[in-house]
Amino acid sequence: MEPAATIRDQLVDYLSKHELSINQFAIRSGINSGTLSRIINGHQPIAMSHLELITAGMGVREDYFYSLYVDECFYHSAPTWRRLRPFIVKCAELGRMDCIELLVHNLLDNLTYVPMLFEVAEGLFQQGYWPGAALLYENVSASEKYQYSERLAMCQYRLFQIALGDDQSTNLRAATLFENYIPRLDEADQLDALKELMNVYYSLQQWNKVNELALELLRLATIRYDLYCRSKHKHMVKTGERPLCFYILYAHLMRSIVCEERGDYKAALDLVPLYTDIEWIQDESEDSKRTVAQFQEWGKANTYLYRLLGGQAEVLDDYVEYVSAREGEIFTALYNIIKSANKYNWNVDHILEQFSDYTPYRIHPTEFGEYNQQVIADQHARFLAELGVYYLQNKRNEGIGYILKSLESSSKINSESIVFKCVDLFEQYRHIAEEEEQKQYKLIIREVQDANEKKNFNIASLV
Repeated sequence: MEPAATIRDQLVDYLSKHELSINQFAIRSGINSGTLSRIINGHQPIAMSHLELITAGMGVREDYFYSLYVDECFYHSAPTWRRLRPFIVKCAELGRMDCIELLVHNLLDNLTYVPMLFEVAEGLFQQGYWPGAALLYENVSASEKYQYSERLAMCQYRLFQIALGDDQSTNLRAATLFENYIPRLDEADQLDALKELMNVYYSLQQWNKVNELALELLRLATIRYDLYCRSKHKHMVKTGERPLCFYILYAHLMRSIVCEERGDYKAALDLVPLYTDIEWIQDESEDSKRTVAQFQEWGKANTYLYRLLGGQAEVLDDYVEYVSAREGEIFTALYNIIKSANKYNWNVDHILEQFSDYTPYRIHPTEFGEYNQQVIADQHARFLAELGVYYLQNKRNEGIGYILKSLESSSKINSESIVFKCVDLFEQYRHIAEEEEQKQYKLIIREVQDANEKKNFNIASLV
C-alpha cells in the first residue's frame, strides 16, 4: 500500500484497490456505514474506536496509522480530550513513545492540558506502563508554571521511582535529583518518599544519609500520628501507603541498622525497644496489627543479631532456630552469620549446609511484600564475597569461585566498593586460582572496564 497524506486517503485507496464499497467495508470492519461515509468525506472526525475498527478491517497492525492519527487529532479536526486521552493510553501500551512525544509537544502549547496529562501519567504509572508515564511526567515537569507546586514534586517522585533499578550509580543520581523535592510533596506522600529514598542510600551504604533521613521520617511521622490521635475523624487523616505507626517504627529500625553498620552494637541493641514497644499505638486496624507483629519479629531477630555481631557465640544456635521458621529472614541472617564467622574465626559449615537453598540470589517476601530490590541485590553481592572469604580462610579453594560470583554480581549493579574488594581478594589469592578461573576473572574485569570507561573508575590500575 502506497503512503498517503491522511488516514482517509489510505482508506479510500484501500477500498479502490480491493474493489470494496463503503457498505462492504462497513460490514467487514463493524463500523456503521453512515458513520464510515461521513468519515471518508471528512464530515466526521475519526474516533479512537473507529481507528481500531478501520485498522482491523484493513488487516494492518494495530498502530499502523498512529503517526497519521496525531495529524488527525490536531490538523484535520479540532483536538478533543475525549479522543486524545485514549490515544495516549494506547500509545503507551504499544510502546509508541514517538507519538506521545508529538502529542504532548502540541498539547503543551496550551497549559490547561497540564493537569489532564498528569492524571493520565498517574494512571499509566499505576498500570505499569512506566516509559509512557515517564515521558508525560518529564513534559509536565518542564511545563509546570510554579516550581514549588505539589504536582511538580509528584512528577519528580514518580520519575525517581521509575529510574530505580540494579545500577547503583543510576540510583544515586536519581536520589540526588529527587531529594530536594520531598518537602514540596503532600505530607502523607513525604512519608513514603522518605522511606524509599532511605532504602536507596541503604543499598549504597551511605549511613550518614540513612540516619539523616530516618530522623526526618521519625519527626514527620510523629507529627502525623499525633494529628491522627487528636482527630475526631480519623478516617479523614491521610496516612500514606502504610499505617502511620509503620513509619515511626521503621525510622527507629533504620536508626538501629545504622548503628549496626557502624559497629556500635550496644547502641543498636538499645534502639530495639523503640520499634517493638506498642503501648503508644492507638490504631487497632488489621494493618496496624500486622505491622506491629512484623516489627516485633524483626526486633527479636535483631536482638540475637546484635549480640552475635558483638562476638557472643552462645546466641548462634538460638538465632538459627529463630530465623529457620521465618523464610523471609533467613538470607539476611545467613549473611550476618558469615560476617561474624569471618570476624571471630567461627566454623559455621553446619549452618551453611542447613541453609544451602538460600545462597542463590532471590527476592524474599515479608509481611509487607518483597524486600527492597536494591538492598537485597547489594547484600547478596556482599554475601558472596564474605562467603568466599570464609572458605579461603578455611583453606578451601572453592572460595575463589564465590569471589568471582561476587565480582560479577557487583559489576552488574555497578557497586564500585564491592568490585574493588573482590579485585583485592582475588589478587591476594590468585596463586590458588585455576586457569579457567583466571580467564573468567580477566573477562569480568574487561567487561567492568568497558562499562565504566566514561567514568573516573579505573580498575585497570589495580590489576
